[in-house]
Amino acid sequence: MVSSSQKGLHTLLSANLKKLTITPPSASSPDFDFSEVFGPLTPHHNNSAQSPASTSSASAFLADPPVIYNRSHSFVGPSPRYTLSSSLPLQIQELENESLEIASESESEIISEKKIGPGDFEILRVVGQGAFGKVFQVRKKVDRDDINGGDSDGDGDGDGIYAMKVMRKETIIKKNHVDYMKAERDILTKVMHPFIVQLRYSFQTKSKLYLILDFINGGHLFFHLYRQGIFSEDQARIYTAEIVCAVAHLHKCGIVHRDLKPENILMDVDGHVMLTDFGLAKEIDESSRSNSMCGTTEYMAPEILLSKGHNKDADWWSVGILLYEMLTGQPPFTHANRQKLQQRIINEKVKLPPFLTGEAHSLLKGLLQKDPTRRLGSGPNGGDDIKRHKWFRSINWKKLEARELVPKFKPDVSGKDCTANFDRCWTTMPADDSPGTTPTAGEHFQGYTYVAPNPWLSSDDRKVHNQGEIKEK
Repeated sequence: MVSSSQKGLHTLLSANLKKLTITPPSASSPDFDFSEVFGPLTPHHNNSAQSPASTSSASAFLADPPVIYNRSHSFVGPSPRYTLSSSLPLQIQELENESLEIASESESEIISEKKIGPGDFEILRVVGQGAFGKVFQVRKKVDRDDINGGDSDGDGDGDGIYAMKVMRKETIIKKNHVDYMKAERDILTKVMHPFIVQLRYSFQTKSKLYLILDFINGGHLFFHLYRQGIFSEDQARIYTAEIVCAVAHLHKCGIVHRDLKPENILMDVDGHVMLTDFGLAKEIDESSRSNSMCGTTEYMAPEILLSKGHNKDADWWSVGILLYEMLTGQPPFTHANRQKLQQRIINEKVKLPPFLTGEAHSLLKGLLQKDPTRRLGSGPNGGDDIKRHKWFRSINWKKLEARELVPKFKPDVSGKDCTANFDRCWTTMPADDSPGTTPTAGEHFQGYTYVAPNPWLSSDDRKVHNQGEIKEK
C-alpha cells in the first residue's frame, strides 16, 4: 500500500521529469562524473630497500631520483599499517542489529517513511582501517520502492558501489575528537566539486557513526607514486591543477583541509584526482586563525609548527610539498625523529633538484615560502594567483574543471567494484563490521543523519528535502 507521502513524491518526480530535456553528450563537452570513490589512508610502505642510501644531500638529485619513503601519520586519523597475512579468508559477517537514531515527529515524513542504515548495505571487503574504525567497500541493496531506483549514483545499473566509513563513538569520545568527526560530516554536506569525494549518506547506531561516500576505485595517489617512483612534470601538472581547483573551492567555502598528502588523494577510473579524508578540515573565517597543532608533519606549514596561528595559506604550503614529492619521490624535509623534522621545516631552505625546469622551481619557491604572507596564493586572489603561474601556462582551467582535460595515465580498473589499486593488507582482512561493545548516549552526535539531495528535485524542493533530512535542532 502506498502512503500519502510516497504519492506526493511520485507526483513531484513525475512533474519534474516532464520538464526534463536531455542533450546528447558530445566528445567536446562530456558530463561531470561524480561516480565511485572514497578510500582509506593507503598503508605506508617501507621502501628503504629501493631508495638511495643518501637522501639528505643535494647531490642525491644528480643520480636517479629517490622514491617515497616511510613517513609519519596524521595527528588525528589513521593508525599505522597492520601486518596481516595475505591468505586471510574474506569473511562477510552480519551487521550489528542496533536501532538507528530516531527522527523527531516534527521532521519531514521522508525520514519516517524511509530511513537509511547499515542494513541497507552489503559489505564486500575492507579497503582501510584507521584510528576510529574501518572503511569498507559496500554495495547498496536495491529497494524496489525507492524512487531513486535503489542506486543514488544515478547510473541506473544497480551496482551502487560505495565506501562506508565506520567510526566507534566510544573511541571518538575517549580521544576527545567529537568535534572533528562532526566537522567532517558537516563539511562534506556543504561541498560539491568534480575533484572532491561526495558524501551520499550519514547515519548512526547506538555505538557507531557511518559515512557513505562515493567509492573511487583507482586507488590513492600514494599507491601510484610509490609504483612509479616519480611523475613527469606533464603528469604532475594536471594532478596539481586539479588539486589547486579543489583546494581553491574549499577556501571559497571557508574551509581549510589541513591534511593534504598523497594518501588523502584518490584517483578515479579516468585518471582524475579526488580529495578525500576531511577528518582534520575546519571552517575558518577569512579574518580568523586556528591554533590547532594538527596534520601530517612532513606536510605541515612552518606557522603550524611554530603555533603562530594558521589559515588557508597553510594548505598552499601542503600543495607545494605535494608537488615536490610528485616530482622528486619524497618530501623536501625528512627525518626519522619528529622533533628534528620539525626543526628542518622551520629553519632549512628547500633544495630544488636541478633536473626540474625553471618554471617548476619558480612555482615551488612561491608555494614553499616559510612566511605565509609571502606565500603564493596568500593574497586576495587566492588560488587564482597560483592558476596564473607560468608553469600552468598549458592548462585550460575551464576545460579542466569540466573534466575535459584527460590525464594520459589511467589506473588499471576492471570494474566499479575493483580493488586492485588498494593494498592487499587491507583487502584481505575479514570484512567484519563487528557489534559495538558499549551503547553511547546520542547527545554527542545529534543531527548526524544525512541523505544527499535528489538531483531530480528543483532547488526549492531540495531545500525542503534537506530540512527534513538533516534538521539538527
